[in-house]
Amino acid sequence: MITVVVVDDSAFMRKALSSMLEKDPEIKVVATARDGQEGLEMIRKHNPDVVTLDIEMPRMDGLTALRHIMMEMPRPVLMVSSLTVEGAEATLKAMELGAVDFIPKQLSKVSLDIVKIEEDLQEKVKHISRRRFIPPRPSRPVRPVAAVNGTAAATAAAPKPVVARNGRPTRDIVAIGVSTGGPPAVQKVLSQLPADFPATILIAQHMPAAFTGPFAKRLDGVCKITVKEAETGDKIAPGMAYVAPGGKHIRLDLRGGRMELVVTPEPADALYKPSANVLMESVGNSVGRKALGVILTGMGSDGAEGMRVLKQKGGRSIAQSDASCVVYGMPKAVVDAGLADEIHDIDDIAEAIMAGLYK
Repeated sequence: MITVVVVDDSAFMRKALSSMLEKDPEIKVVATARDGQEGLEMIRKHNPDVVTLDIEMPRMDGLTALRHIMMEMPRPVLMVSSLTVEGAEATLKAMELGAVDFIPKQLSKVSLDIVKIEEDLQEKVKHISRRRFIPPRPSRPVRPVAAVNGTAAATAAAPKPVVARNGRPTRDIVAIGVSTGGPPAVQKVLSQLPADFPATILIAQHMPAAFTGPFAKRLDGVCKITVKEAETGDKIAPGMAYVAPGGKHIRLDLRGGRMELVVTPEPADALYKPSANVLMESVGNSVGRKALGVILTGMGSDGAEGMRVLKQKGGRSIAQSDASCVVYGMPKAVVDAGLADEIHDIDDIAEAIMAGLYK
């Protein structure tokens, strides 16, 4: 039985989340809490496998509570996030601090929306509870719980930068597909790349529309390369990385001998928007042997079929290792299909990408 503590200042949200979770016979909500401080007490008392944690709460907010959880009793935490720019920025900060993923706070009264959120919530809780959780390494001690407005953070050590190579690369387009647990993984990879990185990077991260802009901006602030949310007509150039907007796909098309970046809602029936399959397939068809596909942590199998096309056209592929994934779903699909040329821990992916450009 997977045990969960739900922390939210809204009585409606506490009841809704508890109800959705307990519809799965494998999950039991052992306690709920109205704010971060009460949440910490319930976590200490019940020692749950997973915590869902609201961000905006009285007495102690979610980010402060998260810092204490990661320092005192680290375990998988799902943030309950509003789908706003402000909510996105706070949620991305939470994932830097050690939260595994997030779920949307707005629960629509439309039954189909609730069913989709319910299934997603249950699957995320089950997946992350089965993984070995590795908390972020603290750079300094957290303040005592009494300091509810403290700003101490549990931040990971700075990654080792990757050194640029001499000569002209044989591959100059890198396509990255990623989902659950993705933001910290993508940040770790991109922040290690040098300013003179000799390729363009295209990223399909499963993420709501309000999140992808702040995500790209956050990456741009910590990386030597330039990162932005993708727009149709953006320039394909070395040292540029583009994040697909939530709710749309990012494609690389070859038109009149020129590579063009296209942002499109089609195919509208894709299971994920953005879709790693759409990205990988378009990159494979457009540049073939000049493509390097990378599949990072995530639930499901998005990216596997697109990677098959990329490989058939002569591209090369890298998959994240089971041991270093938050959820070993998307990389597993690629590995099990025999489509991975290399498998690496997340700490080594940047170096593998750099080396892969010259293979």
